[in-house]
Amino acid sequence: MNGVTGRMGYRQHLVRSLLALREQGGLELGDGTVLWPEPILVGRSEQALRALAERHGLDRWSTRLDDVLADPSVDIYFDAQLTSARADALRRAIAAGKHVYCEKPTAADLDDALDVARLATAAGVKHGVVQDKLFLPGLRKLRRLLDGGFFGRVLSVRGEFGYWVFEGDWQAAQRPSWNYRTADGGGIVRDMFPHWEYVLRELFGPVRTVQAQVATHLPHRVNEHGRPYEATADDAAYGVFQLDGGIVAQINSSWAVRVDRPELVEFQVDGVEGSAVAGLRGCRVQHRSVTPRPVWNPDVPVAAPFREQWQEVPDNEVFDNGFKVQWELFLRHVVLDEPWRWDLLSGARGVQLAELGLRSSAEGRRLTVPELEL
Repeated sequence: MNGVTGRMGYRQHLVRSLLALREQGGLELGDGTVLWPEPILVGRSEQALRALAERHGLDRWSTRLDDVLADPSVDIYFDAQLTSARADALRRAIAAGKHVYCEKPTAADLDDALDVARLATAAGVKHGVVQDKLFLPGLRKLRRLLDGGFFGRVLSVRGEFGYWVFEGDWQAAQRPSWNYRTADGGGIVRDMFPHWEYVLRELFGPVRTVQAQVATHLPHRVNEHGRPYEATADDAAYGVFQLDGGIVAQINSSWAVRVDRPELVEFQVDGVEGSAVAGLRGCRVQHRSVTPRPVWNPDVPVAAPFREQWQEVPDNEVFDNGFKVQWELFLRHVVLDEPWRWDLLSGARGVQLAELGLRSSAEGRRLTVPELEL
């Protein structure tokens, strides 16, 4: 596990996924076999790795990736490093014959993303990319509505994502400073457009065109050491995506917005038969049969708040951590060869959409999104 000293690598992948699996007694494979994951922590800081290992009772850690990859007892390489370091490490793991699983974006550019996908396929190793949003309770409820035909014909999708990331002067920033430097692979487009690619594709259909406007609303920030720096990467992006079937998706992403909605991300889906608003955990619906008749009249107060006219979708199941759920599926894919579709090619599609989004903004025009092949 390379990059576990970072926020995502530590919280979601180590603690809430693999260590959580160990706490529940391992992963039962259904035939009486129990899979027991043995993490080896890898990173650049010996001090940080040792502290993590001691905190969680782990025996193995290293600052030498190649030594770990040479170990025949290692089956899977996982990467949650900086984006700029990911492709090279994935190539080394693939060359060592390891199955690979990684965070997104899978590489700093599309050429590298496709290259690692082709290398993994040619090597015959299993490969996967984290696509955690699909496993959020709110989006799983939305998937349930789609599968049940609730919407009829889907017309549009509107997404709002983001929150205020403090500049780092009078309050510490909630995100590391590299997120705001283009040279280090930062920027909200490179971070979030890969998410929007797989969410839109899986739920509604492939993205066929993209038109985006990006901005760096806060160009001056203060880093983790209290030193001012220039933010060269975009901190907000406003995108319009055309999908198969004429569906139009509009998604705003921003680290410079204050939140006035129940959750940090929400998607409103409007269809002929009904509408839904899905967030991280909740999902509300309004069917056509109970849709009120709003009338534009600014001189008369609203009789009933609009949000009170929606119905909450019940859980109907227990939702586990989305990262952990996908880890379980990938481990079963490696051990039992069960079906898996979130591979490095799907990761490359996310990198492609981010590149086209940035190019669309720079050129001020809508761009076609070609279908990728290995």
